[in-house]
Amino acid sequence: MPGPASASERRQSVRTGVVWTAIHELLARPEADPSTQARIIDIGGGTGGFAVPLAALGHRVEVIDPSPDALAALGRRARESGVADRITGQQGDLADLADLVEEADLVLCHGVLEVVDDPAAALATIAGVLRPGGHLSLLVAQRHAAVVARAMAGHFQAARELLDNPSTGRGGRRFTLDELEPLLAGAGLATTSVHAVRVFADLVPGALLDSEPGAAAALVELEQAVSSRPDFFPLATQLHVLARH
Repeated sequence: MPGPASASERRQSVRTGVVWTAIHELLARPEADPSTQARIIDIGGGTGGFAVPLAALGHRVEVIDPSPDALAALGRRARESGVADRITGQQGDLADLADLVEEADLVLCHGVLEVVDDPAAALATIAGVLRPGGHLSLLVAQRHAAVVARAMAGHFQAARELLDNPSTGRGGRRFTLDELEPLLAGAGLATTSVHAVRVFADLVPGALLDSEPGAAAALVELEQAVSSRPDFFPLATQLHVLARH
């Protein structure tokens, strides 16, 4: 049996649990053929935080990342996990997608749309490689929460600037749902679900999660409970959108 989760694993489960649940439910939907491997592209997938577990479920995953070091770490991780035959890595970024990929059932674009020059063009590029009926898993930083975080840190001018300018700051662009949905529609992608991610996770001290038995699991459950409630979307550090081509 696997041992108890480490502190870093518990914190990671809090940060990504909502996204994982949504992706798992998508891949396990009734119309999906369980005998068929999904063709998944993970843009900016780095060392395989999502790719390796998805490959472990039997899917074929291609990671596209600009960092050769990250791709080397991905290869080691895939071999150690016994899924090297289902994972490939290619050096590149979102702009190279059309040249690197022919067709995909699912594209993961997590934390990438914030740093591209033209989000609308980037989404159109993704739509161009999705098969009809394929899905995009989009995870972006949410602007309202970023404004609050800056104000709480005493950076009032930065908060004020970000309020009116979504591209202010070193972290790149921040989005609201009202901005995302027209961008997706413009690329021919229909939003099928939206989830608030990290509504509470960034406010809870890590020491509490490490020291209180069951705290991380309870927080994951709370995050799941509010994730689909629209009134919590503006409080979320990130928004996760699933969209269908």
